[in-house]
Amino acid sequence: MYTQDAFQAQRSQLVELLVSGSLEGFESVLDWLLSWEVLSWEDYEGLSLLGQPVSHLARRLLDTVWNKGAWGCELLTAAVQETQADRQPPELPGCWEPHSPHPARDLQSHRPAIVRRLYGHVEGVLDLTQARGFISQYECDEIRRPIFTSSQRARRLLDLATVKANGLAAFLLQCVQELPVPLALPFEDAACKRYMSKLRTTVLAQSRFLSTYDGTENLCLEEIYTENALEIRMEADMAGPLQQSPATLGLEELFSTRGHLNEDADTVLVVGEAGSGKSTLLQQLHLLWASGRAFQEFIFVFPFSCRQLQCLAKPLSVWTLLFEHCCWPDLGQQDVFQVLLNHPERILLTFDGFDEFKFRFMDRERHCCPTAPTSVQSLLFNLLQGNLLKNARKVLTSRPDAVSASLRKHVRTELSLKGFSEEGIELYLRRRHREPGVADRLIRLLRATSALHSLCHLPVFSWMVSKCHQELLLQGGGSPKTTTDMYLLILQHFLLHASPPDSAAHGLGAGLLRGRFPTLLRLGRLALWGLGTCCYVFSTKQLQAAHVDSEDVSLGFLVHAKRVVPGSTAPLEFLHITFQCFFAAFYLALSADTPPSSLRHLFNGHGPGCSPLARVLPKLCVRGSGCKEGSVAVLLQGAELHNLQITAAFLAGLLSQERRGLLAECQVSEKALLCRQACTRRCLARSLRKHFRSIPPAVPGEAKSMHAMPSFIWLVRSLYEMQEERLAREAVRRLDVGHLKLTFCSVGPAECAALAFVLRHLRQPVALQLDHNSVGDIGVEQLLPCLGVCKALYLRDNNVSDRGICKLTEHALRCERLQKLALFNNKLTDGCAHSMAKLLACKQNFLALRPFHSFPFAGGK
Repeated sequence: MYTQDAFQAQRSQLVELLVSGSLEGFESVLDWLLSWEVLSWEDYEGLSLLGQPVSHLARRLLDTVWNKGAWGCELLTAAVQETQADRQPPELPGCWEPHSPHPARDLQSHRPAIVRRLYGHVEGVLDLTQARGFISQYECDEIRRPIFTSSQRARRLLDLATVKANGLAAFLLQCVQELPVPLALPFEDAACKRYMSKLRTTVLAQSRFLSTYDGTENLCLEEIYTENALEIRMEADMAGPLQQSPATLGLEELFSTRGHLNEDADTVLVVGEAGSGKSTLLQQLHLLWASGRAFQEFIFVFPFSCRQLQCLAKPLSVWTLLFEHCCWPDLGQQDVFQVLLNHPERILLTFDGFDEFKFRFMDRERHCCPTAPTSVQSLLFNLLQGNLLKNARKVLTSRPDAVSASLRKHVRTELSLKGFSEEGIELYLRRRHREPGVADRLIRLLRATSALHSLCHLPVFSWMVSKCHQELLLQGGGSPKTTTDMYLLILQHFLLHASPPDSAAHGLGAGLLRGRFPTLLRLGRLALWGLGTCCYVFSTKQLQAAHVDSEDVSLGFLVHAKRVVPGSTAPLEFLHITFQCFFAAFYLALSADTPPSSLRHLFNGHGPGCSPLARVLPKLCVRGSGCKEGSVAVLLQGAELHNLQITAAFLAGLLSQERRGLLAECQVSEKALLCRQACTRRCLARSLRKHFRSIPPAVPGEAKSMHAMPSFIWLVRSLYEMQEERLAREAVRRLDVGHLKLTFCSVGPAECAALAFVLRHLRQPVALQLDHNSVGDIGVEQLLPCLGVCKALYLRDNNVSDRGICKLTEHALRCERLQKLALFNNKLTDGCAHSMAKLLACKQNFLALRPFHSFPFAGGK
């Protein structure tokens, strides 16, 4: 016997079932409960209020039914099961008494079957009831609002019949009896089945092969795909000292019930740095769906690229977006579209690269009609908010900096893509190189060169290492350790492959670079123009305007865009957004058209507290006062902040002392190079001083604390790219803080290398807090050079294992100042206990060692 206690025990699961579907599913449950007389008409009216979140209505329904007793609880569970199974309701009786004394009651008793019978015919019935005078034009328009599906319109017509005493209920009984019996569910319609098959085939063809960044080879995605660390994003204010680590998910758990920020939102947001593998993750999702291995709760999956969407200038509707810009139905377009509108919960839309969408998210303009055209930005924003295709799931990928607070309000779950683990790097290289010994040699090289290893946690760098494996394995000297080094290496790789075999030089020498210098400058000018105008896909006309010809394209840095509107010519794009930033930096460093003063725009307006106006109108260059349209200064003003920061770091690397000789060989004025180098140094130093000046004074009796903003990490990365000890020492000479807090700053192994390069020059000991980042074992190894200036090191929730901690404790034995280590929420086992015990035994001044919540080790003076 089903009891109320059993019902109460299942409450959370029932809420999830009622909410996880759609409003359509919730209303179907109400249909069954009305027909079984579990709910009174008054109960139903209180549970069908427009504009109320489904989660609120679901909980109210459970409270209402619980008060009915055990029989009501049992029937609610049965109604949920009927709706989840999508079963056909019992067919209507063969005939009704034409003059039934209770027509409204009959409509209610057979409500699920009547809604099913009206589906597909509701428009005609509405016209008929209006023509007979049973409903007014206003009532008809209210029922026909674009946000309602056909089933919801049928329900609202039945609701109207319940409260009207003008014979509408009796008339509807007669109409419904005369309607044809539906032979099949809408998904089984021939046109719909054919479209589903075509869509699945189209998505499978697009996703089966992983087109490498350079487009020179196609790899089977199933054979090369390597899992990327995917975590539920935590808010900084939720992460107390005893907070559990963020949940790590597999790709198939993308729509998990954990970590919901807004139960009534439909969008899953995946954030990750440039090159972290967001696009490949979506491609794997598409492949799993199209091949029938996962995500089968969705019948329709529509993939889109934001950089492609922003090229659409004409207004478009949901119809246009889905059919003309994704997959066109060969038969019954109107019928197929109606199925999509009626069953949005079976639809998944993916939007890749929101950070490359030049329009900033706004939720002020409402657009609710799926057939009415609007601008591309209005269409996308209203889809994300749920004003269009409410209950259709959306997955949006973006770099973190492009996600605003207003967008986060409409996000159901936010996930962080952390990049490859150390095991992931090795697995990727083994899948990439199946020739005997090649992967082993590359892995040994990475383990021996920790700086290069630290870069490879981003998949784009693992690809570069794989692509340039011959150059790396043949190198007799040092290997790349900065981002700029790595991009110069792949530049060498492409130039060598485009040169005649007998003229290929060893290394990126004068002849190799000078021979292609005009091409590289043209590509650089195109890249800078694209960044300044937020353009990442280039048409033939734009290439011609930039004087980029087929020979320039043949170098391989520009490839065909991956998703193109059917029937159109494929535009070109850079291999990756980071390549576009690299070529823009190359142009800024070497073009004769670049005044040194314009480089300041790369570094202006990034400090904490900088107003939006200061970013639009920098002090050194106000549009309309000497700045020409299309000039370097104007282009830098128009570029997105995250792209400017990547470009600035590349520029610092190119203008380093080590690279000056290489650039001078390109017959660029040495005086101009020196001026640009000096300007970059001054800008970096000034930006850091500005950052340090923003630190509030210390509270009396406490150490001065600095909670670094993300711009601090970028400035430190830029200093690291220059690889100049004197500049790093000078940069932190005036930094006087006792506690440096870098929590939730996306610090990975590469950032750890940069931090150590700069912070080791601090004059006073500092407590370095790196909680809730992605340091890992490789990052710990990178931090060792600055451990000597740390009095405390916090590494909570950083995916560090025994191996990393053993290295850390071994080095800590020689660091007199270090007195505290905090290591909660890592992958520590008994394997590191011996190292920790040795540390406590040998360091008499140690104050605290906290590897676990439950039993922290502690030592005293």
